[in-house]
Amino acid sequence: KTMLQTIRKNMRGTMAKVVIGIIIVPFALFGIETLLGGGGLQFVAEVNGERITVVQLQQQINQHKRRLIAEMGDAVDPAMLEDRELEGPALEFLVRKTLLMQEAADYGLAVSDERIGAILGGMEAFQSEGQFNPELYRRIISDLGDSPAGFQRAMRESLLSAQLRDGIAGSEFATADEAERLAVLRREQRDVRYMILPLEEFRRAADPSLDEMQAWYEAHADSFVTQEAADLAYIELRREDFQTPAEEAELRAAYEAERDSYSVPAERRVSHILFEQGDASREQLDGRIAAAAERLAAGEDFAALAGELSDDVGSAGQGGDLGFTAGDSFPPAMEAAIRELAAGEVSAPVETDAGWHILQVTEARGGQTRDFAEVRGELAERLEREAASEALISAVERLKDLAFNAPDLAGPAAELGLAVARADGVLREAAGEDSEHDHAEHGGLFADYPVLVNAAFSPEVAQEGYNSEVLEIEPERFVVLRALNHYPPRPRPFSEAQPEIRRAIADAGAREAMERRAQELLADLRGGKSLESVARGNGFEWQVELGATRDNQFVPPAVLDRLFQLPPPAAGAGSFEFVWNEDGDLELFELAKVKPADPARLDAAERAAARLELAGQRGARTDALYQRALLDKADIRQGG
Repeated sequence: KTMLQTIRKNMRGTMAKVVIGIIIVPFALFGIETLLGGGGLQFVAEVNGERITVVQLQQQINQHKRRLIAEMGDAVDPAMLEDRELEGPALEFLVRKTLLMQEAADYGLAVSDERIGAILGGMEAFQSEGQFNPELYRRIISDLGDSPAGFQRAMRESLLSAQLRDGIAGSEFATADEAERLAVLRREQRDVRYMILPLEEFRRAADPSLDEMQAWYEAHADSFVTQEAADLAYIELRREDFQTPAEEAELRAAYEAERDSYSVPAERRVSHILFEQGDASREQLDGRIAAAAERLAAGEDFAALAGELSDDVGSAGQGGDLGFTAGDSFPPAMEAAIRELAAGEVSAPVETDAGWHILQVTEARGGQTRDFAEVRGELAERLEREAASEALISAVERLKDLAFNAPDLAGPAAELGLAVARADGVLREAAGEDSEHDHAEHGGLFADYPVLVNAAFSPEVAQEGYNSEVLEIEPERFVVLRALNHYPPRPRPFSEAQPEIRRAIADAGAREAMERRAQELLADLRGGKSLESVARGNGFEWQVELGATRDNQFVPPAVLDRLFQLPPPAAGAGSFEFVWNEDGDLELFELAKVKPADPARLDAAERAAARLELAGQRGARTDALYQRALLDKADIRQGG
């Protein structure tokens, strides 16, 4: 990248193309390894002999980016999305995952294909009308930038990791005494009285003179400057801009090629009556089975007999119902008998390790293939999206080549048949702000995507006049931009900044006055006056909360947090303090009384929750120590 930036900075036109051509020739003849050094697939690390490749690292970096954007939204710092910032955490994640997979293999842990299939089939995101929809599954996975095989591999690794780590963490426990102490602490109650000194009331009393404001302006000159701004030109590419209707012949060919995926598996709902031999003789067991068969043959209700006779306590209350099977849920002998039954039919006795079963198929469904007309819409949507995605990526790669050394964006746009948009007055600090101007003029583009603002004000774009890189701002949405005009920060005149200066001085003065008043009030309270009388005498609102617990929703959060940090006050006396809340108000409070919880009044649920919490905390600590030990003993080498 540094080499290409140097070419870009120092060469234009023919000379740049010649040098790039010289670089390309070895790539074409011998491959990129000739310049990177070494042969074969490049790798970044080796963990106990297992390599982590460059491709794996980049995929993990991209996943980290998507997670940060999903978690933080507009608040994400653009610098956090830089590859160089994410390389370390991504590589550490891959190393830890590799170690855990190696440990899982050593312990012989496994996750069956059936379990993966069951989990996928039960995920609502992939269902349509209550059934797993293969087309919807493929489309969602594609939108996530993954493939079905890659998604299932990640699921398997996650489940294996969970098996291993749960086994380690699950070895931790808490004693009943420890759980009781925690539960008692959770139920402790405290009586509190508090009053609020509002910032606004003290701010109104502040009236700085012109000389004070001028002095403040000079002392804080760096705070009174205009925002850096720029007028930008940009090209935006989105997948939907490349979407065109699929041809009928293409749709039919795709349907025929994927016909099997549109088959709905045949499933049968099964009920059974189970007979276990237990302590009975074989003759007694045979007699029970024969008697049940005779009653069924005489027309008695299967569900009623299951409730009366079945030794399977779990299903007997449900009329013997075992749910649906696609042929792989029950032992082979049962499945073989089930296949021979039509809905409503009853089987001859079937033996398994659990005992003897009389089976009834109560419902049959599936076994059909959805016809072309039924799936045409979703098939067309998928093919059109896939074709548009391919066209988009092709256009993006072409745009990267054209925009890299172009003197503006008009040329690349004309060659690709794209439009150049303009955004004037974009502010350096606009990223993440809900600016009405930006949302009205630019569709929220620069306010919603900090990475664009970061690029717009980079030295290369803002000062040196180059086009930005083609930036992926979300899956299948790309932007390249150029600064048309750059407006550096400039000092704001005193007259313009006066309202802000007046408020800043008023805020600073108000906080000083509030703290002085709070100290005076504390002196009165510690001298024996009640909080109620002090509050009323000074015109402040006050409140009381008796028996507040740590999860109280009425006591102000800052007061509640500090309240439970204080030791119990002496008998007949209170503890007095003040805190600042997030609005700048001052909250002065009295801890009047502490009432410990009575262990005898704790219920079983509270004890169980406390025990689970302690075990979870210790399990998390053990898991962290276990992974640390794996790292310490591992042979980890830098790649090449």
